[in-house]
Parts: sequence; structure tokens; C-alpha cells
Amino acid sequence: MDLLAYIPSPSSGVIYLGPVPLRGYAFCIIIGVFVAVWLGGRRWVARGGRVGTVADIAVWAVPFGLVGGRLYHVITDYELYFTDGRDWVDAFKIWQGGLGIWGAIALGALGAWIGCRRRGIPLPAYADAIAPGIAFAQAIGRWGNWFNQELYGKETTLPWALKIDGDADAGRVAGTYHPTFLYESLWCIGVALLVIWADRRFKLGHGRAFALYVASYTVGRFWIEYLRVDDAHHVLGLRLNNWTSIVVFLAAVAYLVISAKKSPGREEVVEPAAVEDGADASGGGPAPATKTEASDAAPAGTGGADEAGAVAAEAEPSKKP
Repeated sequence: MDLLAYIPSPSSGVIYLGPVPLRGYAFCIIIGVFVAVWLGGRRWVARGGRVGTVADIAVWAVPFGLVGGRLYHVITDYELYFTDGRDWVDAFKIWQGGLGIWGAIALGALGAWIGCRRRGIPLPAYADAIAPGIAFAQAIGRWGNWFNQELYGKETTLPWALKIDGDADAGRVAGTYHPTFLYESLWCIGVALLVIWADRRFKLGHGRAFALYVASYTVGRFWIEYLRVDDAHHVLGLRLNNWTSIVVFLAAVAYLVISAKKSPGREEVVEPAAVEDGADASGGGPAPATKTEASDAAPAGTGGADEAGAVAAEAEPSKKP
């Protein structure tokens, strides 16, 4: 059957902003970080936190995440950098691609914990606020693989097949393949929307929104990983990342169950300093309740108007006098 259509690959992985060259891979990561911080900041303020807190903590989380993502990639694909004929200096060339989400989340969480500890903020509450933004950031970041013509799937003649240019040095064979970067990008968008919906519907707290993001992402990563044809370590017939997905999924589900039993509901206070600001503004009395708190306190079964108000409280920053 003749191929009727396909997704073309960029002829170059470099974007020029006027005279300034910018790697497409790095550009996608930068845009993803901005989206995650922006959305996380809105969600944090809606929960009663201060404006700017998410960005301040991201100053710690993002560098740690980049280092962690690169370390995971280099360690699990060490033969690309530390075997005969390879240059170990390439391990530092992050713009050429190669970030492992597992390492990025692990060390990124460590950086976020440091930032949260310095601000007196519970890490689980912060993680809940930024969870959908991280998924959107991943969706954007995956397009960096498109610029680099990497991490595609098996050969296919589907109309949305990805056309890959041949490159012997990069180990690429010309042809049309499953665009796994696109599959994962779309899956991550779905994950972000799922977390936003579930958080509004079930008032997730104490890290459960983040755990839902992790669990749902790993489900998609498992089947997308199965389609990929790039070299990877295999254990008992499965790619290493498939096993990682299984382990992380089980850990996330266990956290969801245990956390729901030990700490039901949401945190009443996510940022003590914001409560103090509200108390000072009201003349030393107790801080006024945010829209979210008011909607949580409303009796069940009050009708569609109350439910719409609860949704609006999640989407808008709380207004204090």
C-alpha cells in the first residue's frame, strides 16, 4: 500500500531567533518549564498560597531535575559515552537529547523538597499544585525528540507515520515510523486534564494529585515504550523502562491508597506565611476563608450552582481584602 501522508521531520534541529541559534530540544524544554511554573503558580494561589512561591521553589527543582534526568540517561545508556570509540565528553551535551523522566522527577523532587523546607511549605501540597503542569511540560518537551529525529517507533505506513532521514552516524535508517514522541505528547496532555478534573471532583490533597499523575503517566509510558525501536537494555524480555514503569506505577497506587486512609481530604493550610498575610490584612483577626475553603465547607447536595462555584475556586486565585 502506498503511503498517502506522513509527518515530516525537521531538516535541522536548530531554531534561529533572529541571529541567535537555539536547539529545538532545549527550546521545547524551556517552554515546558515556563508552562509548568505558570500553571502551578495559578493552582498554588487558588489553594491559598502566595504569588511567586511556585517560581521560587522551581529555582531549586528545575536544575536538580535536569541533572537527575541526564544522570539517569547516562547511567542507563552508558555505552553511548564510555565504550571504545565514544567520547565521554558527549555525556555533558544535553542539547543533543537524552533526559530520563525517572531521574528528572526523582532529583527534581529533592530540589523541590529543599525549596519547600526553606519556605516552610509541605512538599505534598506543592507537588499537587504542579502535577498537571509537569504533564503539560512533558507533552511539550517530547517535541524536542521530533527536532532530533530520535526515539521513534516501529516502521509503519499509517497516514500519521513519521518520516525519518537516514544518518549512518546517528544509526538512523530512512523510512516511516510510529511517531512515539507524538503518542506520548498526546498522552501527557490527557494525563494533565485527568489530574485537573480529578482534583476538582475529589478534592485531592496530601500528594494524591501528584500520585495520580505518576500512575496515569506510567500506564501510557508502558505501551509507548513497547513501540520504540531504539537500543535499550532488556530484562526478562522487557525494556528497562517498562520495568521502571511497572515499579513506579505500583508505588504510586500504593501511595494513593495509604495516603487516602491516613490523611483524607485536603490540607487546610498550604503556606502558613500566606495565612499570616491575610491575618495582618484583616487587622490581626483570623484570615478570611478562600473560595476553595468556602466551597469545601458547603453542605453536600446544594445543587449545580454550588458545584460551579467550587470549580471556579480551583481556577481563580483567592481574593483577600
